[in-house]
Amino acid sequence: MVKTEREYARDIVEVGKLVFQKGWVAANDGNISIRLDDERIMCTPTGVSKGMMSVDDIIVVDYEGNKVSGRLERTSEIMMHLTIYNVRPDIDSVVHAHPPTATGFAAAGRALDTALLPEVIIGLGCVPLAGYGLPGTDALTEPMLPLIPKYDALLLGNHGAVSYGKDVMQAYFRMETVEHFARINFVAEMLGGAKALPRLEVDKLFESRGRYGVASNATAVPGCPVTAEDVGPAAAAADGNGQDGFFVTREELIRLVEEATRARGV
Repeated sequence: MVKTEREYARDIVEVGKLVFQKGWVAANDGNISIRLDDERIMCTPTGVSKGMMSVDDIIVVDYEGNKVSGRLERTSEIMMHLTIYNVRPDIDSVVHAHPPTATGFAAAGRALDTALLPEVIIGLGCVPLAGYGLPGTDALTEPMLPLIPKYDALLLGNHGAVSYGKDVMQAYFRMETVEHFARINFVAEMLGGAKALPRLEVDKLFESRGRYGVASNATAVPGCPVTAEDVGPAAAAADGNGQDGFFVTREELIRLVEEATRARGV
């Protein structure tokens, strides 16, 4: 059944609360939208915490970004949402937030592109990084344009992340996957290095999407996701912890330093 506009507004309010409760936004950060039809987009307003919105706060804009209805004003970042809707006619909802770990990767200039988790490969393929652009301007969307058709979630350089789907819950869940993946990736690196899956296994995971009822634009393209073969010979020579195969204990290190010092006559 087709939802009423008020029901769609309630969905946005509910997702806003989830995003806020998870700590993916602070103050008035982030924005959420739903495509109503070929002429209108429903979205969160500017200047309101996503965890404290009411149904009456939600506004409607046209495809030029002009407000059609609502008592509050639109966010300047609505143009990012409109760009995604224009490029992806299969998408009906967009969520933009600043989940801390994923945003940390974006601020470090790093994509979430390593083939680590089967669920991420099946659901998203990988999460590439779009270069930085000034929020609220065309400079924000320009680096995104070549990536939007191929992927269902992106990191935004020094900014945050955006995900999109057939409905607002799918867009939200994709953002949840992005942040979950970022946290696991970070922990793996702290433990000595994330080990990518081989290309053969990645191809099998992409082929298995049909069994799981997953529809996604993401495909296995060179470098995204990065597989064990893509990492290169240096990684192949690494040991099981992803580190170079040379280790010494503290006592051995002290002894080596002492021997080197004596040899130099110090």
